[in-house]
Amino acid sequence: MIESILLTTVKVSTFMGRQHLTNASGFFFARDDRLYLVTSRHVLVDEPSQHHPDRIEIGLHIDTVRLSQTTGFSMPLFRNGLSIWRSGSDTAGDIDVAMIEIERSRLPANIVYHAFTPAHLPEHFESIEIGSPLLIVGFPLGFHDAVHHLPVVRQAVLSSSFGLRFQGQGYFLTDARTHRGTSGAPVVMRLGGDQAALGDLPWLLLGVHSARLDVGTRDLILDEALGLNCSWYADILMTLSRTPPTKA
Repeated sequence: MIESILLTTVKVSTFMGRQHLTNASGFFFARDDRLYLVTSRHVLVDEPSQHHPDRIEIGLHIDTVRLSQTTGFSMPLFRNGLSIWRSGSDTAGDIDVAMIEIERSRLPANIVYHAFTPAHLPEHFESIEIGSPLLIVGFPLGFHDAVHHLPVVRQAVLSSSFGLRFQGQGYFLTDARTHRGTSGAPVVMRLGGDQAALGDLPWLLLGVHSARLDVGTRDLILDEALGLNCSWYADILMTLSRTPPTKA
């Protein structure tokens, strides 16, 4: 049996036309009858590096037994000149999370995946203690099980008070070894106690991994990197997945 958490996350490849640009991570989030792919905002657009892809591609499993059986699934990022993905901001600026709806009608009928839902978002922040063990599920440097097309996990520790915006930003900190390609990965914590409430996916979705955190004054020769990372609070997904009002 394959752990369900490994089927929540996919490798995200960005393209400009046919030119491959970058690799990252993303995961599935479902609300009501809608299915979304979640990743970091800077995976889809990043002005400082002039990163402007026009489509992304993910790999989908299509056989519950032979996990080596996958198919590529391409999604445009723009329609009629307008972006079709959603992102948000708050009083501190842009939130490094993006969400794009997946057209279910285009998906293979035999797709194999697991998706987080609103039920996987934590309700009681005070029960998540600093120092709690977490997992970051993704594709560091694009590395993964290339035969079965599954991500790998890195162990992490919650390094700042959960529910408290670190330095006023909408993220918390994790202590973990991460690399490029992990952007957009889910940051999860195993659900204790009664796991039946979340069915086949007994994990709490705490955040979306964004980037490593560094100190601008660090001496690159004398000082090691902090080894800390920014993870944006996953509750932004409830805002981004809100169905827009129907126009009269």
